[in-house]
Formats: sequence, structure tokens, C-alpha cells
Amino acid sequence: MIVLGIDTSNYTTSAALWQDVPSSMNTASQLLNVQPGSLGLRQSEAVFQHTKALNAVLDRVLTNAPGPVDAIGVSVSPRSENDSYMPCFLVGRMAAHAIGSALSVPVVETSHQAGHIAAAAFGAGRTDLLNSRFLAFHFSGGTTDAVLAEPTADHTLHITHVAGSLDLKAGQAIDRVGGMLGLAFPAGKELDKLALQGMAPLKPKPVMRDADCSLSGIENQCRQLLQKGARAQDVARYCIECVGAAAAGMTQALLARYGDLPVLYAGGVMSNTLLQQQLSRRFGGIFAPPAFSSDNAAGVAVLAKWKIAGEL
Repeated sequence: MIVLGIDTSNYTTSAALWQDVPSSMNTASQLLNVQPGSLGLRQSEAVFQHTKALNAVLDRVLTNAPGPVDAIGVSVSPRSENDSYMPCFLVGRMAAHAIGSALSVPVVETSHQAGHIAAAAFGAGRTDLLNSRFLAFHFSGGTTDAVLAEPTADHTLHITHVAGSLDLKAGQAIDRVGGMLGLAFPAGKELDKLALQGMAPLKPKPVMRDADCSLSGIENQCRQLLQKGARAQDVARYCIECVGAAAAGMTQALLARYGDLPVLYAGGVMSNTLLQQQLSRRFGGIFAPPAFSSDNAAGVAVLAKWKIAGEL
């Protein structure tokens, strides 16, 4: 079975091609262009850039495909909720249904968040997680969510939001601190490198309300550290330590609530080296390589294959 995945999130145009024999996942992506000094894109600009980029990204995964596509998976919303909507996902949805109609193959719609979770499971070699109940964290520029993921009888992933940030999102905090330090947007990769060279000048304490966290203080705390003469690498380390403390606080609270479930960490923020080291050591957290943690279409291909074939 050969399945095409398409994802047009706010900052990355992505496609992936799953094939069963031999088992492989070919992926391609292109970051959208964000002007220097800017901390994001308007949706109209994101839609325009996805429209320009998607054809080339699809060419990269479909060239030399071993056979015709049997099904298509596509993300159509940020989250698996009825009121979850962003215009940028319309680009991928339109392309998926056009290709599906032309080839007379089924199209499976899912959410960007579900795709992230499935991609992380695939990248970690743990697609078996999708067959049972588990906790998943999705930390990115737009989300700091913890969800309870459960399989349904018709082979889809039922996602229940169980905790999150009460204000700023983890990726927003990282990008704002990165901008403060002169790093290009998105700042995650460069802040990761910088933080590995530093020592946190303070031991951060997470601001928690039950299993929810608050991240709004990180930006001001990092600015104050800079004003007091802290090195850039130490400020970067402190920022990551703050995000890690919040993730650990959320994980601990949810394990106490739901019992000893597997814990999967997904999203671009969770490709950070320090976060992976700390959360895997403390909670046995499951992580994927960066290619399957950051925005990608592999997860929607996995979910489409699971939905249609009934197995992974």
C-alpha cells in the first residue's frame, strides 16, 4: 500500500509517501519565508506561500514513487476539535481532494496535532502506541497541549485535551527569547545549540495550576537576565529549563491523574536536545528524531494508512 500525506501548517509545507514493501517513509518539506525581525506570518501570506511551494514539495516525494498512490491523508485543522480552523490548511485540503478525485482514491482528513502525534510515534518506532491508551504532549509555536490519546473501533485516534498552557505557548516563548538574542525566526534550532553551551543562572520553578502551566513570565525573566549581564548561552539555557520544568510539572500531574501510561512527546519544541534528555530520564518519555518532531506530513500518511487498512 502506498499512501501520500500532505500538511500545510502555519510555517511549513510538507508531504510524505508511505510504502509498505519495503517499509519506508519518504518526506519533503519547505519552510515558509518569514521576514527578518518578524515573529510570524499573516494567514493570507501563509496561504500564498503554501500555494507556491506545494507543487515542488509533492514532486520531491512522488518522483520515483514505486507505484500508484492508494490513498491520501491530509491535515485540515490545527486540532481535532469542531471549532479548530486556520486558512492555511485549506491549501493542503484542496490539493488532497483534487488528487484523490483524479486518481479515484480515498482521502482521509485528520488534524495537524494528530499528525504530529502519529509522526512522533512512527519516528520513534512505536506505532504500537496507537493501538492503546497513552499520554501525548504537543509543544510547538501554536500549542502547548497535553492530550489523552485512545484508538477508536474504526482505526482513528481519539484525542482529549487534558492540560495546556494558560497563556503563552512554548514555541512562542522560545521564539521571543530567540529574537531577543538576535536569532532568526523560528529560533528553536539555534536556541537549542546555544543552550547546550550554557548554564542556567537560576533554577526555574514551574508556574502550575493543577496540570496546566503558565509560561508568560519566561520572556521577562530572560530579558532581566540579559540586562543584568548574563551571557546569551546562559539565557538560552534558562529559557529551555523553564519550558522543561513546565513540561515535567504537567507530566507528573497527569501521570498521577491517569496512572502509569506511556508518554509521547511531539512537536517542534520537543526536538530540543535538553528537553529530550531531561524528560526521557525522568519519565521514560518517548521521542522521535527531529525530522518527525518538527512539522511534517508523515503522521497524516500513517493515520490514513491505519484508517483504510485497519492496521499499521
